[in-house]
Amino acid sequence: MNAGGGTSERPLRAAVVGSGPAGFYAAAALLASEDPRVEVDMIERLPTPWGLVRLGVAPDHPNLKAVSRAYERIAKQPGFRFLGNVQVGDVLQHADLVRLYDAVVYAFGAETDRRLGIPGEDLPGSWAATEFVAWYNAHPDFQHLSFDLSGERALVIGNGNVALDVARMLALTREEIAPTDATDAAIEAICGSGLREIVVAGRRGPVQASWTAPELQEMGELAGADIIVDPAELELEPASEAELAQAGPIVRRNIEVLREFATREPAGKPRRIVLRFRMSPVAILGEGRVEAVELVRNELVADERGRVRAEPTEAREVIPCSLVFRSIGYRGVGLPGVPFDAETGTIPNRGGRAHDGDGEAIPGVYCAGWIKRGPTGVIGTNKKDATETVELLLEDARAGRLPNTSAPPESVLALLEERGVEVVAYGGWEAIDALERTRGEPHERPRIKLCSWDELLSAARG
Repeated sequence: MNAGGGTSERPLRAAVVGSGPAGFYAAAALLASEDPRVEVDMIERLPTPWGLVRLGVAPDHPNLKAVSRAYERIAKQPGFRFLGNVQVGDVLQHADLVRLYDAVVYAFGAETDRRLGIPGEDLPGSWAATEFVAWYNAHPDFQHLSFDLSGERALVIGNGNVALDVARMLALTREEIAPTDATDAAIEAICGSGLREIVVAGRRGPVQASWTAPELQEMGELAGADIIVDPAELELEPASEAELAQAGPIVRRNIEVLREFATREPAGKPRRIVLRFRMSPVAILGEGRVEAVELVRNELVADERGRVRAEPTEAREVIPCSLVFRSIGYRGVGLPGVPFDAETGTIPNRGGRAHDGDGEAIPGVYCAGWIKRGPTGVIGTNKKDATETVELLLEDARAGRLPNTSAPPESVLALLEERGVEVVAYGGWEAIDALERTRGEPHERPRIKLCSWDELLSAARG
């Protein structure tokens, strides 16, 4: 069966844009199809695959990165090609993709951060958590950044797992961070920092915090930092009591862990991580750089649907600090020529079929992962999400609803060569991977990452 639903031995050709979990799960589902057979080109802006598995998962969480072994198996399947160092929306446009492929699946995630929208947000010392995470994980676009960790207090705004990652990374001892794949610059900066206290503040209460229990629990197991929770912070108002009564096991376990933290006496470790709730920043203060944050105390009330929301009170608090990390969520970015919902940061879609401003499905264009549903869920969430999208794509192929391109597989490579693009094939990534692992072996580290575009491209050529 061909792309348009007729009879032909030509396989359907699909482009998957983005090589994170959603992209690889979409590729796996496409390659598993026998009717029609599918060939997949995975197109990635960076010379390296795996998305946030490589560049977002905290270095001291190597078990979470083990999922990459499944992606390696997918990449070895017949019909798969990796085209790294190719930026869609720049050297390759949406119009090129729909001309060269029977179907396009956008799976490029959420590339930027949500902003607070408060005075002082752009003062030196105020950072998006996404920038810090990318820096210590060796993202080549973020290695020019310099984080001044000489002050005594940092404030992390947000109550999700990324906020916990940032706080925990700032508190690691040399013995904890040295065996990881964090960059050498990050290891030295964190180990030499002057930080004594890291405050993590969220706008709602402990019941509404979006972290998961294992990540929360390990905050109490750090070698060099005491975890501090004031018992008064865990006193629940009626709206939160009602929510907790209906909550699942993750939320109930979170509350158990927090209550255990609240009973602890500080052990006198060099650093403290303090968890605060019902606090929203209203201004970041400082002359020329961050010196403090003004926060408003919230009360939690249930709306007409029973959902708990935070409402500001008259109570204010100023927390002196030299660093602020804003961790209130990732946000998707649009591509030229592709419909985009600026409010949700997603491609408008129904089940993964992209649709235009009138709500009509765009033939041959699909989305998966965070650019489809927003930045929610864990790595595994993307498997079901991508499979749903691919099922609709294959359904459209069998029904003859896809544009039937006649462009051969070589067409995209010829176009990129014509435009002066140095494509990194999967073998190039394997060369990068081998070099990084070899560099790490003498130091008993999983890898020492290459941090610059020049290093990565040079290794890929080798």
